[in-house]
Amino acid sequence: MSVILTENYFPNISLMRKISFYLLIVSLLVFAACKAPVKKGVYSKAAGFAQGTTYHITYELPEMTDLQPSIDSILNAFDFSLSSYDTNSVLSKINRNEDVIVDEMFAVVFKKSYEVFTASDGIFDITVMPLVNAWGFGPGTRENVNEINIDSLLEFVGMEKVKLQNNKVVKSDPRIQLDVNAIAQGYSVDVVSGFLDSLGSQNYLVEIGGEIRAMGVNPSGNIWRVGIDKPEFGNMIPGAELEAIVELSNKSLATSGNYRKYYEENGVKYTHSIDPKTGYPAQHSLLSATIIADDCISADAYATVCMVAGLSKSIEILDEHPELDAYLIYGDEAGVYQLFLSSGMKKMITEQK
Repeated sequence: MSVILTENYFPNISLMRKISFYLLIVSLLVFAACKAPVKKGVYSKAAGFAQGTTYHITYELPEMTDLQPSIDSILNAFDFSLSSYDTNSVLSKINRNEDVIVDEMFAVVFKKSYEVFTASDGIFDITVMPLVNAWGFGPGTRENVNEINIDSLLEFVGMEKVKLQNNKVVKSDPRIQLDVNAIAQGYSVDVVSGFLDSLGSQNYLVEIGGEIRAMGVNPSGNIWRVGIDKPEFGNMIPGAELEAIVELSNKSLATSGNYRKYYEENGVKYTHSIDPKTGYPAQHSLLSATIIADDCISADAYATVCMVAGLSKSIEILDEHPELDAYLIYGDEAGVYQLFLSSGMKKMITEQK
């Protein structure tokens, strides 16, 4: 590459300034020619099964890297801490009143649970395990539920009855049991995301059981696009029927709904969203709640809060937490879908079905 500069080209500057300017341009051209091109990272994928569901992870690193074994190891360690279905987990041992020191993951979930319990005026409560089992939504045996039975179980419900002391869970009654399914899956997304952060990945999407964290951009260089499922009973496959699509970057998203975890008996649908104040499955018009937050543990917990609280109370709670954005789907008196969207959520929606 060559550059030809004539005196007539710079009629208003001195010869020395012309020479200096010429040298500067030549230097810039040489630098541009010699500068090595920026190496683009390589996107890889990992997928598998964990926590009774599936996971799909896409991540960018400088070179093709197989993180599947590491991710599986992390999720296995997570289950060993917080799974209610693994009889050897820390959580299961606590529920059996065994003397056990909790690990860091359990401690994070417990402390966050107490924080949301307080912020939601007790709507979010991980001591609901006896009720969850009684209604047939846990690892325990489903019971013949009646008012007397529920009233007796409510005596062991309330997070004010447990505390974390010297890395041990202390209960006011040994019959208290914990169920962290309403928050743990979101936290597992944060744990895997933290692992990718530690490797220097700046572009990734972590999805575990529908809970998501998206960072940076996708392989096409665009902001990640994430679907919100239509809350129809029987819509069991995530992504099969979508209600809306949002752009998500440097944020986490979690959805809670009653259209997948339920059973019907004598014409009545019983859903898995148990109200810890009444002991019964929540009954209201809210069909699904999608929450976007900075971390997935918060998104997951507050999505659960909404599904227990119902539409009006959810809006009140969201007003108190401007750091959260929400997409709430509810049915009106005619059974027609209606929407409540926070102002921030409206800006993220790219498509509505």
